[in-house]
Amino acid sequence: MKTTLTFSIATIDVYDNYVVSVINEGVTVTMESNKILEDIAETYFPNKKFVYITHRVNSYSVDPVNYTRTSKIENLAGFAVVSKNNVALSNAEIEKTFLKKPFAVFSNLDDAIAWAESIVTSE
Repeated sequence: MKTTLTFSIATIDVYDNYVVSVINEGVTVTMESNKILEDIAETYFPNKKFVYITHRVNSYSVDPVNYTRTSKIENLAGFAVVSKNNVALSNAEIEKTFLKKPFAVFSNLDDAIAWAESIVTSE
């Protein structure tokens, strides 16, 4: 199952065990932006674990303080960053220190999806 959600800051595809977001070019992801993820968790995964995958095809910035709030999403089982950009991958390694959930970095989406499925099915 796939549902595509479009917001002013991103497009998010919701699947059975994970979501894949593509944040728009130039966006700054703030605490207010994080509300979108919280709403998706409540709406699409009310009694189920899921993984958030951010597919970083565009350049944007993230306030690391967001990860404090993201860590509080109880049914969020993991967080993955996918990018072919070395700077984005380096930034993700720094961001990883702020999230209190499993956090992985990948250079391709298929590997991230396989990791997401393994995280959700192992719990």
